[in-house]
Amino acid sequence: MAQTNPTISKGALPTLITVFFFWGFVAASNGIFIPFCKTHFQLNQFQSQLIDTSFYGAYFFGSLLLYLMSGVSGVDILNRIGYKNGIIIGLSMSVIGALSLAFVSVSASATFAMVLASFFIIALGFSLQQTAAQPFTIALGSPETGAHRLNLAGGINSLGTLLGPLAVSYMLFGDLQNGGTATIKSIQTLYLTLAGLFLFVALFFLFSKNLPTIHQEEHVEKSSKATNILFLISIPTVLILFFNDLIPEADRVYVVIGSLIVILGLLFYAMGAAAKNKQGWGAMQYPQLVLGMIAIFVYVGMEVTVQSNMGALLKQPEFGGLDEKYISQFISLYWGSLMIGRWTGAVAVFKVSPSVKKLLTVIVPLIAFGVILFVNHLRGNDVENLYVYVLCVLVLIAAFLYANEQPVRMLFTVAALGTLALLVGLFTTGTVSTYAFISAGLCCSVMWPCIFALAIMGLGKYTSQGSAFLIMMILGGAIIPPAQGVICDLDKHAPGGILGMSYTHFSYVLPLLCFIYLAWHALRTAGILKAQGLSVDQPTTGH
Repeated sequence: MAQTNPTISKGALPTLITVFFFWGFVAASNGIFIPFCKTHFQLNQFQSQLIDTSFYGAYFFGSLLLYLMSGVSGVDILNRIGYKNGIIIGLSMSVIGALSLAFVSVSASATFAMVLASFFIIALGFSLQQTAAQPFTIALGSPETGAHRLNLAGGINSLGTLLGPLAVSYMLFGDLQNGGTATIKSIQTLYLTLAGLFLFVALFFLFSKNLPTIHQEEHVEKSSKATNILFLISIPTVLILFFNDLIPEADRVYVVIGSLIVILGLLFYAMGAAAKNKQGWGAMQYPQLVLGMIAIFVYVGMEVTVQSNMGALLKQPEFGGLDEKYISQFISLYWGSLMIGRWTGAVAVFKVSPSVKKLLTVIVPLIAFGVILFVNHLRGNDVENLYVYVLCVLVLIAAFLYANEQPVRMLFTVAALGTLALLVGLFTTGTVSTYAFISAGLCCSVMWPCIFALAIMGLGKYTSQGSAFLIMMILGGAIIPPAQGVICDLDKHAPGGILGMSYTHFSYVLPLLCFIYLAWHALRTAGILKAQGLSVDQPTTGH
């Protein structure tokens, strides 16, 4: 590793982790912004979910572009320009996207397509920032303590996901006690503020002496067959994002669900083909990596779709018929649930006695839940109806104690609990069903590090490439939410619903299938790794 500034200031890490907060803040805010846009632009549920498609699709295309450029040049482009410069460029792109969205919002000719384009640019910047910031965080000190720094950054990211929905709700709707209403001009204030913050942090990074310029020279492994698969995967995404208006509304459910099946089918094909001939597949020659790519795709899509379609669910009469201005406490609780799990997962990095660690495993999630109640109270939300959710938090605590930091056991346990929660949500209504669906956030909270650690185990020289492939599979957040959205839209054509429930309620069968798959994934991957002589019981932390 070549490093132009080997002396790293103690202020470097606090400076860097500000971008982790932004990712969480903006991504979690989509749950508030989606129903707002649905009402303002008179969209159906599928169209409203294109916000997620543009946002998470940008992560995929940004990562794919970096991968292709590195493959052509033979060196890792991001490592060549330096992590710090990569973050500055990414922040600059997000400034452009936020300013674009701010000015589009007050244009008399504003269209939803313009909003999607602006979101795409913001997230394209986030893609570059995230690709650079995670290895940069590890490089800011000894490798042995890299997981500690990533966990701290992940905790800040989770704080952003908690505060984002509440802050955006306040800026759009104002004081709930006075019946605030939102207009498209409300967006201008919000995104001008974000653009200013992005610009401030970019300039701070540029002129900060705390952050060293770190470069790593790394050989890029060739993998032509893997590249072809990634190209093919991009086609359905382009179809859904850019050509959805050409698809007759009655046929969208088949096209979108079909695209989801095609993407998953391509990945399973790659695993089978690589098993017969490893040549040209790069990291994809390892079945645990391809299964990990599928799992990340499913996990991210599931995590995003549960809350992105919740606004439509809560508008159903049997769920209270809530207006979008009153859903922020539920969106915040969902993302706060992920914060609870991630803060609890961070306990594993502390070098304390087993008894103290168990005590922290009980105390930390309860403190995190208290933080959720406190910030919702500050927003003006009624928090008394949230108290019962502590029962779900206690179940998560029991899961942590049972799993004992073992990735396979933890992944299977939370996937099984998620399956149970979704079944409860599907076969009940009202408060019980709502909290059952929200508790999916608790189950999702620790999946990323478990899936990631198992997927890259035993990859050797292909570890870096495998990590890049896994990050690309954030694409699941672009495909699964609109797939659920088209199911919700069936309510317009068949108002009687299915199995005694509305199609919007029934649509949560999709994240249920995701949880079931991830439970199978945990067991299948464990079997593959054991067959390769690898231990699957090593503790894992981080997000």
